[in-house]
Amino acid sequence: MTTGAPDLPTTIEVGVGAVSFDDLLAVARYGAAVRLAEDALAAIDRARAVVEELAGAPTPAYGISTGFGALATRHIPTEMRAQLQRSLVRSHAAGSGPEVEREVVRALMLLRLSTLATGHTGVRRETAELLAGLLSHGITPVVREYGSLGCSGDLAPLSHCALALMGEGEVRDATGTLMPAAEALAAAGLTPVELAAKEGLALINGTDGMLGMLVMAIADLRMLLRTADVAAAMSVEGQLATDRVFAAELQAIRPHPGQALSAANLVALLAGSGVVASHRGPDCNRVQDAYSLRCSPQVQGAARDTVEHAAMVAGRELASAVDNPVVLAEDGRVESNGNFHGAPVAYVLDFLAIVAADVASISERRTDRFLDKARNHGLPPFLAHDPGVDSGHMIAQYTQAAIVSEMKRLAVPASVDSIPSSAMQEDHVSMGWSAARKLRRSVDGLTRVVAIEVLTAARALDFRRPLEPSPATGAVVALLRSSGIEGPGPDRYLSPEIEAAVALVRTGAVLAAAESVVGELA
Repeated sequence: MTTGAPDLPTTIEVGVGAVSFDDLLAVARYGAAVRLAEDALAAIDRARAVVEELAGAPTPAYGISTGFGALATRHIPTEMRAQLQRSLVRSHAAGSGPEVEREVVRALMLLRLSTLATGHTGVRRETAELLAGLLSHGITPVVREYGSLGCSGDLAPLSHCALALMGEGEVRDATGTLMPAAEALAAAGLTPVELAAKEGLALINGTDGMLGMLVMAIADLRMLLRTADVAAAMSVEGQLATDRVFAAELQAIRPHPGQALSAANLVALLAGSGVVASHRGPDCNRVQDAYSLRCSPQVQGAARDTVEHAAMVAGRELASAVDNPVVLAEDGRVESNGNFHGAPVAYVLDFLAIVAADVASISERRTDRFLDKARNHGLPPFLAHDPGVDSGHMIAQYTQAAIVSEMKRLAVPASVDSIPSSAMQEDHVSMGWSAARKLRRSVDGLTRVVAIEVLTAARALDFRRPLEPSPATGAVVALLRSSGIEGPGPDRYLSPEIEAAVALVRTGAVLAAAESVVGELA
């Protein structure tokens, strides 16, 4: 999902510290180049010296002079260690299924590079610099949908990327052309590496894929939840509901921060509405609106709070060095650990899928109310031009309902579905990659559901004329009309209009139209 053309840097410097959300978006979505900072190169060199000392010692060290996983008890002689690293990457590059999106692969490559830059992994600087070179030249390894159990991190996806560093496997170049990795590297003037002791393991042992997808989902959901407030305001207005329930003093007595922000957005968006003013007087006999209208801030605000909790977890993970074993900077010890387990990331990925499904659910309920003449307060059945001859938006709501139903299934958590592997050595896994993959589908679903609500609410507001919508919601209606989405009239081919509305939501154009009137929403 792409959310417009943000003001992001074109080159990212990766140092010892964490990359930011904006750094990740710049590289993953917008093709920013990457370079390693001097502090990162120095840390990489220090850790490599430790690994090389251990590699030359007679005492076995896991991942340096031993096999891996359940095969860790075998000591590997020096002359076979290069083969050990090659075999590790080749055997673990065992993904299957459709190609993963370019932005996901670039995100996991950047995050692996960020961990290498901490100086805790023991790779050589030329290996880290080659990974940065692939990113800068737009070379994207082919990663397959299935293969990661989320522990030891995203092994299979990362192995497909490590394979490209060896000049093996398939990649897509900056133009998207599929080709052998060796050809793409040669065309870019890059030289494949022969992996040395510990490097294969360092390149594949991390939560980078699931974390990259989490960061991008958070960015998307932050935008979509503000857009959902715009859609809710349009529905409140179009269904002659009251705005009094969104008053700040009512939110203050239940002090959830997201709720207060969402309610404040609704107040701002509805300000100056001729539709709302038309039924605000003493003659109004409406006592309470339906929950889907009245409780929008409670649902969409709670969703905000959940997204911010996920952002906190993502921030901690961005600041982590996820590998096993790791080189400890304090005294140069190399220690095994369990930091590669994806549980912290997997849990919030699942949590966000629940949030996306529920926000979509309340959006669909608001849309449905527009179409029922018993509940839409004087609008035509199904918002049809000539009910009976025309069906209006009847089936648009079916489309919403189908998406919401799928999103409910996608909300079933992946992180509770551990399955043992590696001869019971890896006997509890996170399934974080799977949680991230289904969340991406959920974010797409939410985008489509909100777009259909905006489309339907705009049609309803046209039916309310000569009453005028608020300046903010009116700007959204005008955006749709200027984008080729016509107002009420006889039935026409509806799918292209839905897709046009989806594009306007996905790119942030709907949100930008409302914010052009009221300023940035919370």
